[in-house]
Amino acid sequence: MKYFKILYVQVLIAIVLGVIVGHFFPGFSTTAKLLADMFINAIKMIIAPVIFISIVLGIAGAGDLKKVGRVGVKGLIYFEIVTTAAIIIGLLVGNWVKPGSGVNSAAVQATPAAAATASSPGMDWTEFIKHIVPDNAIAAFAKGEIIQVLFFGILFAVALAKMGEKGSPVIVGLERINKILFNILHMVIKVSPIGAFGGMAYTIGKFGFATLAVLGKLLITFYVTGFLFIFVVLYLILKFNGFSLWKLLGYIKAELLIVLGSSSSEAVLPNIMEKLEKAGCSRNVVGLIIPSGYSFNLDGTSIYLSLAIIFLAQVFGVNLTLGQELTVIGILLLTSKGAAGVTGSGFLVLTSTLTILKIIPLEGMALLVGVDRFMSEGRAIINVIGNTVATVIISKSEKEIDLQQYKQVVEKTDVAA
Repeated sequence: MKYFKILYVQVLIAIVLGVIVGHFFPGFSTTAKLLADMFINAIKMIIAPVIFISIVLGIAGAGDLKKVGRVGVKGLIYFEIVTTAAIIIGLLVGNWVKPGSGVNSAAVQATPAAAATASSPGMDWTEFIKHIVPDNAIAAFAKGEIIQVLFFGILFAVALAKMGEKGSPVIVGLERINKILFNILHMVIKVSPIGAFGGMAYTIGKFGFATLAVLGKLLITFYVTGFLFIFVVLYLILKFNGFSLWKLLGYIKAELLIVLGSSSSEAVLPNIMEKLEKAGCSRNVVGLIIPSGYSFNLDGTSIYLSLAIIFLAQVFGVNLTLGQELTVIGILLLTSKGAAGVTGSGFLVLTSTLTILKIIPLEGMALLVGVDRFMSEGRAIINVIGNTVATVIISKSEKEIDLQQYKQVVEKTDVAA
């Protein structure tokens, strides 16, 4: 019975129950969605202040603004390299497996899931760039606009750092508020099994397994590609730096199960930050890399976007040339950075990417509506793992990680022995 008190065991049981209830009682999907949305909203309630305070403490607490700038630039370079690798892997696997070959587009569009949404408005990139700078800082917090809060937090932190000792009382006050927010987080996380149950029951009840039968090859291809990225690319990155991927995944297994159930990487953002600090990573690096990674280091979304484009091209018989595929890579390097870590964002950015390419019919988006929800969990999980790995690697490169503490907490190694 003691195992039932462990969070990840509770979440795992909740996910299984969610699948069973969603399958046999599809009418429960509306109530299930309510449970899932309430849990996500409870997390979102504290995300904006947590990100703001983490950024401020990370920058102002470091004291050396040059060092902060170096960490930020290093993080962006890392993000660009790794997400580019994710995009290329998606294209390569898509061309090799050919998940879109033999798919009857008319038949798929006739399914109930596809009928729910025939098109998406895409994304206005002029508005997106302008949207980075908030016209009202308070409104940015109220609406939970992560990028705007990030921008305001950086300005606030730099201004606070320039105050020197006079800014110390503000830093102390923010540290106390941060502890309160994480106490709230701990209370919310205790009900995460309910959120995971609701999210999974809604997904299965709403879309059913019929959609998987039609687009199963695409779904399997996506998850296989994701596994390749995690257990080859991220494994080698960690291995080269002397870390174990398996032990790191074991350390955050509860968070990964919560993401699986809720289909949102935001659901564990504060918890991942807290765990990385407990593992010995510097607060300064965690406070910079995790929040920025949720906008600029979306590995799972990058894989999904490139693979989905290849899939739709194959469905509609569009033979992409090498030049066109290189163009796809170039466009995705921009558009993939516009996806937030929430459910459905990848679908929106994909529409925007197809609009820019103008070589694949936008009607093809209807093909992905039903199966998109099943891929959303995968995107979110890969995004969380990618940002966790990024923080560990950049912490080590900056010598901002207590390796003994990391080995004791994450790898369960008795250093004294």
